Amino acid sequence: MPHFVVSFLKKVVGDQGRVCEACQRTIEIDADDEKEAARLAKQEFCELRAIRDWSLHADRIDVRPADFPS
Repeated sequence: MPHFVVSFLKKVVGDQGRVCEACQRTIEIDADDEKEAARLAKQEFCELRAIRDWSLHADRIDVRPADFPS
């Protein structure tokens, strides 16, 4: 089964007034495809944060195939 790395990213304003993205959490997950990886990671993110909607703590997610075996 393919292995994916899913990052939850939030836009923040730094000390110098510049906007950048901060990684809120990275989750490694086994899934059949990127769509399933995103769904499973969102579910796990919500459980870990005890929230119902992942977008309360992140603006977007980034799903990438892992460069290493699970």
